[in-house]
Amino acid sequence: QVQVVESGGGLVQAGGSLRLSCAASGSFFSISGMAWYRQAPGNQRELVAAITRQNNTNYADSVKGRFTISRDNAKNMVYLQMNSLKPEDTAVYLCNADCFNGRATFRYWGRGTQVTVSS
Repeated sequence: QVQVVESGGGLVQAGGSLRLSCAASGSFFSISGMAWYRQAPGNQRELVAAITRQNNTNYADSVKGRFTISRDNAKNMVYLQMNSLKPEDTAVYLCNADCFNGRATFRYWGRGTQVTVSS
């Protein structure tokens, strides 16, 4: 059993900052990729940022230069530092982790954390 839990969401004014955290725990040997997605009401889920175990990153064009993804492999955690937030960043932010159990890799998702940016 693997659990993925996000935290750090909240209400912030436009131009402000938030830092999201995501922790993976349970039965696995290692985690390869980790990523943050977001989903606003009426919209499809979209990739925000992803990071490999070797710390290679990629970002959605809409967040480049404002958001930074990082991870702590020893703690099985991934973070998303969000600066210069805009109202259009409002969404539920979800984390996933690709966990290797010794035979195969499976992707696990958290339930999400709400980020609301007021104008």
